[in-house]
Amino acid sequence: MKKIQVISDTNQKSLKIKLQLLNELNKNKISRSNIIIVIGGDGFMLQTLKKNKKSKKFFYGINSGNYGFLMNKFSTKNITNNLLKANMITISPLEMTVKNIKNQTRKYLAINEVSILRQSRQAASLSINYGSKQIIKKLVSDGVLVSTPAGSTAYNLSVHGPILGLNSKKLSIAPISPFRPRRWKGKVVSDKSMITIKNLNPKKRPISSVADNIEVRNAKYIKVKTNKKIKFNLLYDKSKSLQKKIKVEQLRRETS
Repeated sequence: MKKIQVISDTNQKSLKIKLQLLNELNKNKISRSNIIIVIGGDGFMLQTLKKNKKSKKFFYGINSGNYGFLMNKFSTKNITNNLLKANMITISPLEMTVKNIKNQTRKYLAINEVSILRQSRQAASLSINYGSKQIIKKLVSDGVLVSTPAGSTAYNLSVHGPILGLNSKKLSIAPISPFRPRRWKGKVVSDKSMITIKNLNPKKRPISSVADNIEVRNAKYIKVKTNKKIKFNLLYDKSKSLQKKIKVEQLRRETS
């Protein structure tokens, strides 16, 4: 069988882990052609997944960044056992379609969230629809966030959005510093329908639309939906699955 593919970020810590990992894999003669090991932080994992969106392989992340929510902790002693006994979860990304003020259309994937952000000192003025229903007629704020369950503990949590279970089949729509209506807390919706966000004043109040870390400026219309045709298979150590990490964040938030 072919060897496990290893993809690494270029920083010193990642390269050091890669060298240790390759030595360990060769020593234990592990050959699994259906696994890609990704060494880096969450951002590097997101980038790698999108580059391999047509791949049906399994992705096992090793953290060399800061928090590494999507990653596993590296252990030379346990790596063989961790790989062989890892639990798999499957996630689908958001698909962001943006039309700018020049009527140019851009389309990108987001695994964590799509964030709509004010582009100038002026607050954004937005309307939000879910399918044929209007969620909010006019939201004046710094922006709004549409988050997946996998991304609900990231930026979404920082703007006081809810933490979603991985199997919830829900999306979070959370305002960023809402001014009017000041008390609007956002909404949790099913992942089955399209979310449409419209800039009500694109000339005076420009906004940008960001899919994870890819930005489209001067957005006029943004459509966000779950692309269920794309599925990423992620592997996690048995003792620290993504579901458990999300549960820990929920408990931490409830007791904080």
